[in-house]
Amino acid sequence: MKWIYILVSVGILGTLLYLLTDEMQKVNFNEGYMPAQPIAFSHKIHAGDNKINCQYCHFGAEQGRHAGIPPTELCMNCHDKIKVESTEIAKIADSLKTGENIQWVKVHHYPDFAYFNHAQHVKVGKISCQDCHGQVEKMARVQQKGKLNMGWCLECHRESGISPPNDHKSKAGGDCARCHY
Repeated sequence: MKWIYILVSVGILGTLLYLLTDEMQKVNFNEGYMPAQPIAFSHKIHAGDNKINCQYCHFGAEQGRHAGIPPTELCMNCHDKIKVESTEIAKIADSLKTGENIQWVKVHHYPDFAYFNHAQHVKVGKISCQDCHGQVEKMARVQQKGKLNMGWCLECHRESGISPPNDHKSKAGGDCARCHY
């Protein structure tokens, strides 16, 4: 009778471990994530139709770790003259008047324990925004196109010849601490 309790306990523990492992593997793998934003901003119109360079708004991409969200004042460089009657532009103008930040929802996520630097990829690596973010210039509402997990990053690095092979240690970039804290 005692062995039944042990067997049931091992079965329950195994099931819990399996479920926990399965959920942990999904952490920050938000491929397809497309949250509603406080302002209906269209990258298709701005980056696609009007051909505004990504780095005009996301100027931090070439200079540092984060690409950044453009300040409200940047939007108003154009929109104090263009589409001023729009209710969405009115939200931006109100933000500027009140000093209240627009609460944009972050779309692209990677784990907190992973280090990523936009400048290393954009300026040094000459990687296009589309390589990681997809064809944003065709998106009315931005969504995360890649998994942004370790395997996804390593695959890109291997394809470009700047990362470790499958053993993760024997080639340039094989130091785990380069990406993980």
